[in-house]
Amino acid sequence: MKTAEIKELSVKEIQERLDVESSNLVRMKLNHAVSPLDNPMKIRELRKVVAQLKTELRSRSLSETK
Repeated sequence: MKTAEIKELSVKEIQERLDVESSNLVRMKLNHAVSPLDNPMKIRELRKVVAQLKTELRSRSLSETK
């Protein structure tokens, strides 16, 4: 997910995507612990997406308080 796509979403949509992506990340980590994934780089990509979503939420909350 690109930064421009994230900026177009509303706060509620970002929170929903964050919940979905976080649960996907946890599930993927558990699956990888049990049996190795075909592409373990997907875990890294999901971590980055979660971080981007959290960063956008934080920046919006800071801009609202100003």
